[in-house]
Amino acid sequence: MPIYCYQCVSCQHEFEEIQSFSAPETMKCPKCGKKKAQRVIRPCGGIEFKGSGFYTTDYKNKSEK
Repeated sequence: MPIYCYQCVSCQHEFEEIQSFSAPETMKCPKCGKKKAQRVIRPCGGIEFKGSGFYTTDYKNKSEK
């Protein structure tokens, strides 16, 4: 799921949320509690790799020791 950046219109607090593509754009601000946080277009978050090792399990040359 993608990571979205949000900014509250009321208090200007910025935060990130992991949400599905179909999630609503407006949500509750965790700082002030008002439902005025909106998605903003800017680089944030990034790729999140989870598991037991992306490189060593998928791309490492098997002949290396």
